[in-house]
Formats: sequence, C-alpha cells, structure tokens
Amino acid sequence: MPKVIEWVGASERDIVWRYPVEEITWGDNLIVHEYEAAVFFRDGKAYDVFRAGRHVLTTANLPLLTKVLSRIAGFDKSPFTATIIFVSLKQFQGRFGARGQTRELAPLKFHGSFWFRVEDPNLFVNEVVGGQGIYTTEKLQEFLRGYFNERLIDTLSQYSLVDVYGKLDETSFLAKNVLYEAFKRIGLELIDVKFEGIDTTPEWRDRIFFLRTGVKADEVLRMQTVQKAAESLSKSEGAAVGAGIAIIPPLFQPSAQQPQPQILCPKCGHQNPQGARFCNNCGSPLQRTEGPRCPKCGSVNPPGAKFCSSCGAPLQQSLRCPKCGSEAPSGAKFCPNCGASLT
Repeated sequence: MPKVIEWVGASERDIVWRYPVEEITWGDNLIVHEYEAAVFFRDGKAYDVFRAGRHVLTTANLPLLTKVLSRIAGFDKSPFTATIIFVSLKQFQGRFGARGQTRELAPLKFHGSFWFRVEDPNLFVNEVVGGQGIYTTEKLQEFLRGYFNERLIDTLSQYSLVDVYGKLDETSFLAKNVLYEAFKRIGLELIDVKFEGIDTTPEWRDRIFFLRTGVKADEVLRMQTVQKAAESLSKSEGAAVGAGIAIIPPLFQPSAQQPQPQILCPKCGHQNPQGARFCNNCGSPLQRTEGPRCPKCGSVNPPGAKFCSSCGAPLQQSLRCPKCGSEAPSGAKFCPNCGASLT
C-alpha cells in the first residue's frame, strides 16, 4: 500500500528535516506544504525538487533520479532507496559574533544578526545539508554562524578601525554587500545584516582621534611610545636630560613604508590587500601566489626570487620533501612532516 511522505509538526524555527525512511516505492504520495520544498538526495548528490502540492511519485516526475536508477535492473517495479530532505523556504534569523582585527591590526570584537532564506533548495542541499551531513536546524545554524564569521573577519581586516568603529549601519551595509554572493554560492539569499555592537580595546579607542585626523597607525604608536618614554624619563632623577637626547629623537623619525603587494581577483579583476582570502568587491575566493618572505624586512617577494625586492637581502629558499611534498627550511636534513631525508 502506498505510504504518505510528509513533514508533520514543523515549527516556525525549523529549517530542514530528513524523512526517516529511505525506502521509497513508486506510487507513494509526497505532500509538500506551502513555503516548503522536498529534495531527493542519493549517493552524495541532490536530484529532483518538489514544491508545494500533493505528488504521486512516478518515473515521470522524478526524471533526474530515474536516469540514475535506470541502471538498476527492475528499478521501475522494486522499491528504491533515497533520502528525502524537506527544506523550509521561510525567512530565518541567524546570529554572528567573533573577534578579529582591522587593517592596522587593531583588535576588534563584534556581534549581531543576519536574516536569510533558502533560494535554491537543490544547491543548498548539495552544498550544505547533504554535502556537509547537516540534517538538523541546530547544526545548520552553527554552520552558518561559522560561515558568516569567517568571511566577515576577513572582510573587516581589510578596513581601518576608523572605517568601522561606531558605524553600525555603514558596516552592516558593507557586510551585506560582501557576503551576499558568498551566501548565494550555497543556495541562500542574504536578506539583511545588522551589527549590534563593534568594539576594540581601550588603548585603541584612545588612538581613534589621531587616526581620524589622518595620522597613520604606526605614527600613532610612535607618538604614544614617545609620550611613555618622556614620562618614564621625567621620573628619573638626573637621567632625564642625557637619556632624552639619546632615546627620544629616533622615535620621531618616520619608518620607511614598504610597498604592499596586491592580490588580483581572478573573477572581477579587483585589487585586494595582501593576505585577503576573499575579494572585497565580489566576495570570490582569492588564489595566493606569494613568493618567499624576506627575513630582514618582512616584504613578500615574487615566487622564485633570490634577493629581496625591497632591501636586497638574500632570501632563504625552502626545500620541498620528495616523499610528502611538504616545505622545509633551507639547510634542513630531514622533513619536519614525515621525517624523510632531504639530502
């Protein structure tokens, strides 16, 4: 006798639900309620999607799955196995919050909410639910929180503290624009983002005034160092004058600025700061092609460079293990990963 396949008792906060029986018979009745979708998932891939309505399962309305099952003898008569995943198409709220840093390495902590809905059930099940093995709303919310935080941390690291501190509405708008494409890649529509708090340490709050006047972060740090040095010298009897001459002037000398290499986005061609993992224009993943880092000045050089392009210092070329392919420091005799001889 044909059975009825239906998501019964779904609450307002439920996003996904997996039908517990994987044995499906031709002629079974599939009931999909309004604002729901049912996705047939088998062998690690999502196939046919059903929208709202009552559906009698036949080879006609399961064309994608039928094509796969046709390789099995007698598939049109015998029960077949498949996972049916119900997905709610309503709007849901998620929470985010993490710690990161700004472009000038200022500590940053933030939290807020984001609103989303499933736009493409097939893609969503392929990339998240079935692809990640996440079949409960609790695990899904945890995954989306981490997915959101990771990309937001990378985005905020490309902006100055002045750009984001105290600007909840502007930063919310920025985050939505950057993360919209990232959510779309997993079948979701990011509807809105709302920052509820952005803060930094007390030391960096004191520096915001100077940063807003256009003073660079390293210059702010230098001025604060001068101030602390002067305060320390003023407390020393008889040593202030002689020591001040030797210590304070070098602190006022501006440090040489090293040119910052840029990462070109392979999708839109936008130039991004060094170290960025996602494009701050379209959100696409960035492929790094960094060469060796100079041990003297810290500059990143083109791949294969033997001397630093900034200071001319010789670069130590790393060795590659012939057994496991891991990199080892120059001069190493054994691989630090597998122990194989490098000589």
